[in-house]
Amino acid sequence: MSSDYFHFLNLIGVAFFAIAGTLLGYEKKVGGFGIVVVASVTALGGGSLRDLLLNQPVFWVADPTYLYSTYAATITAIVFIRYLPHVSNYYFLLIDAIGMAIFNIVGIEKSLIEGTGMLIALTMGTTTGIFGGLIRDVICREVPSVMRSEMYASACVSGGLAYAVLFQFGAPYLWCILGSLFTTVFIRMGALHWNWQLEFFKKRQG
Repeated sequence: MSSDYFHFLNLIGVAFFAIAGTLLGYEKKVGGFGIVVVASVTALGGGSLRDLLLNQPVFWVADPTYLYSTYAATITAIVFIRYLPHVSNYYFLLIDAIGMAIFNIVGIEKSLIEGTGMLIALTMGTTTGIFGGLIRDVICREVPSVMRSEMYASACVSGGLAYAVLFQFGAPYLWCILGSLFTTVFIRMGALHWNWQLEFFKKRQG
């Protein structure tokens, strides 16, 4: 993947997660500067942890355009919320799923660029995809989605596995990205719509 394309994908992921953070902050009636905090933590948290683990400069410190993307997306979301008569929770869930899927890909790509193996790359992809949302949920006094039985982190892992399989068979980068993106969003939204769950400790009957 070219550096320009990677940079663009990362900016889009930051923007989606900033919007998701703003929507949850609105739902939880977070006011004032708190909205910016929630949006920023959601957008920047996962990537920051990834870069620290990879011993790389934190991406938004090295390149402030990610901060511009975060703040622009937050302000845009605030404006739309103010003028829309009703904001459905569905929008938050969809945008959060897309943001997670994009950040999953970005984490995988950045790890592979730094020369890690695929297993480490998949771990970093999942970390990038879920950590910002985890901090956001804690700040907003929500049970983090990753801690529930609904498929959240597992959707991220599934998207990463789709990327790994396509990559292993020599598929073009675009197909790896699209396959991972579709898989993550489909499983996440399908789990919410059809109540798919992973219950490792479910007792056997009889």
